[in-house]
Amino acid sequence: MELIKAIKKDEALVAEMDSLLTDDQQFHIWWLGQSGYLLQWNGKRVLIDPYLSDSLTTKYATTDKPHTRMSELVIKPELLKGISVVTSSHNHTDHLDAETLIPVLKNNSDAQFIIPEANRDFVAERVKCDNGFPIGLNDGRSLTIGEFTFHGIPAKHNQIDRDEKGNCKYIGYVIEFGPYKIYHSGDTLWFEEMETLLKPFRLDLALLPINGNDPARKVAGNLDVKEAAQLAKLLGVNCVIPCHYDMFLFNTANVVDFVTEAEKLGQPYAILRGGEYYSA
Repeated sequence: MELIKAIKKDEALVAEMDSLLTDDQQFHIWWLGQSGYLLQWNGKRVLIDPYLSDSLTTKYATTDKPHTRMSELVIKPELLKGISVVTSSHNHTDHLDAETLIPVLKNNSDAQFIIPEANRDFVAERVKCDNGFPIGLNDGRSLTIGEFTFHGIPAKHNQIDRDEKGNCKYIGYVIEFGPYKIYHSGDTLWFEEMETLLKPFRLDLALLPINGNDPARKVAGNLDVKEAAQLAKLLGVNCVIPCHYDMFLFNTANVVDFVTEAEKLGQPYAILRGGEYYSA
């Protein structure tokens, strides 16, 4: 199977990011594949849920759930520099990948690492960091690092799951900076409180999964193409970018179907290819 090509990758992608680093008029956000993004604004970089390895393809190669890669790797993790904040929304490897995060954190020694507080012990073990290093966040709480404020939003994957202290194991983030607010949902299904929690933010951008929820895949599910378009419209989002597709053959969606649903609703959207960016 021929892999879907990135529009830019590795050193060429770094050069593009660097060329826009001094832009103080807009933010830029690159899709790195699956649910991974690099957000750049006012000379700062936030790395969101990166999966930049073949660890899952290797892990499941001889099982009944092969993770056959569809798209080429956008960037080697060791090439990412100047990162101020790294986030993980939950413990699944495509959102918390040791082969990605260990080199990223090594090469960005000043970076802060935001995780769901419920996952602290698991994260420290997987990423081989001190237990006190990650900054824990819970739903209904916020924290500020430099010019970025992160608001914790619960995620339903496939349940809104909490630890014994009530801390949410799956969360999304509203990231607020300057005049902008963007929502990265992490992995989630639709749940009743979404509108109440998110609408007050008046979101500029939503990053939503579209691969759906098919029990035959034997993995937790997400919003499907119709639900992602409908949620963005309900929230009055200025633009929605779909994600969590075209990474693994067994767990994907046709982004053309998402376009159809968004256009039916008159919901503004942007479709990114690997290594491509959106600006606002």
